[in-house]
Amino acid sequence: MVALSSLSPGPPRPSPSPATTRRRPPPPTPHVHTSSRLRGRTLRAATAAATTPGADDYHSTIRSLNSRGRHVPRKSLGQNYMLNSKVNEELVAAAGVEEGDVVLEIGPGTGSLTAALLQAGATVFAVEKDKHMATLIKDRFGSTEQLKVIEEDITKFHIRSHFLPFMKEKYHATKKLAKVVSNLPFNVSTEVVKLLLPMGDVFSVVVLMLQDETAVRLADTSIQIPEYRPINVFVNFYSKPEYKFRVDRENFFPQPKVNGAVISFKLKNAEEYPPVNSAFMGKRKMLRKSLQHLCSSSEIEAALDNIGLPVTARPSDLILDDFVRLHNHLTKV
Repeated sequence: MVALSSLSPGPPRPSPSPATTRRRPPPPTPHVHTSSRLRGRTLRAATAAATTPGADDYHSTIRSLNSRGRHVPRKSLGQNYMLNSKVNEELVAAAGVEEGDVVLEIGPGTGSLTAALLQAGATVFAVEKDKHMATLIKDRFGSTEQLKVIEEDITKFHIRSHFLPFMKEKYHATKKLAKVVSNLPFNVSTEVVKLLLPMGDVFSVVVLMLQDETAVRLADTSIQIPEYRPINVFVNFYSKPEYKFRVDRENFFPQPKVNGAVISFKLKNAEEYPPVNSAFMGKRKMLRKSLQHLCSSSEIEAALDNIGLPVTARPSDLILDDFVRLHNHLTKV
């Protein structure tokens, strides 16, 4: 079989010295409902953070893959490996990881982000679907109490059954919360966000590398817009999202067609969760039908009327404040 290094483009060229660097104009901002001022600021941060390949560069990634007899990353698993150690350090910093933290990492791949987390003093619980990569991670870091690797699909993994006992053991039964830091496979991003955000009793913050377009959309707090999506309401109910910075696609192997971006979700306390999240899943369904598991249709209609909304209202008719007021009325029923 032909080795990966002969099938792939050469390693990234070293960055020119600051004296000879030519500034390129930033790409045009797509038409989204987010602050262009914020987007420009994060773009510059990403540019500064993604210029110098570190230890986990192109060559080390190739060697890691070849060492396991794996010459091509699996597209079906969304495998795009980070080549830039500096970006991994920025991910760790965005989550505020410090000595003694317990961190859930999803899809560790060749272990470049894992190395940065361990270097920061965290204990890492890594969930990897690909058995070859799970073995690679174990071989790379050897036997250490700071790392546990589970070969499992995160979308089928029961976090409360398997991660909570590990977290409590490491935290010695204290009430400290864990963190999630992950260079997430792009093809499972929405599923993972839905899985993690309602877990404010387990995690304090979730920091993910996603597709840039997805990160911009999830960080958008403008709910009542033509491009309204139920996921926006879901995200804002369960967390406070913040777009951190963009990462150019040249920092990944294989190089994807789109740029990546880091987004942070500061999770809300579990007692703050509203019981109307089922309404997020049915955009076109009237609320008096989608919320019948909470109370009767007549009670829902009365609550809608009390906050000045038609009894036939659908999720897309409400802004975030409307959902909060509806929640407050329904909890009194």
